[in-house]
Formats: sequence, C-alpha cells, structure tokens
Amino acid sequence: MSLTLTPNISDPDDFYAELIGSQRELSEDEALRMNARLVLLLANHIGDRAILSAAIRLARSPGG
Repeated sequence: MSLTLTPNISDPDDFYAELIGSQRELSEDEALRMNARLVLLLANHIGDRAILSAAIRLARSPGG
C-alpha cells in the first residue's frame, strides 16, 4: 500500500468548511491542540507506519 496523493475526499469543499468551522470559536492554542488530536486520531485509523512515515516526509518537504 502506498500513500494516496490523488484527490480522495468526497465533497472536499464541505469537508474544508467543516474543518475551518470546527475551530471558529477556539483560541489559537485550542485550535492547535484540536489539530494535533485530529492528526493522532487519523494516524491511528490509518495504522500503517510506512504510510504515516511517508506522509510525515511529504508534509515536511517544501510545497508538500
């Protein structure tokens, strides 16, 4: 299995709006904590360490 880089979220605009809306009344610190929890929840759901490592490398790269 490899990291999926092609669009794969049904209704991405609504997802983005939900993500942004979920932080609307949070302080910056609360929003950062929420994002960290979300990353950990999704990482746990994915579970595959090779996929997670590839995602970390890609996210760290410029323009990733």
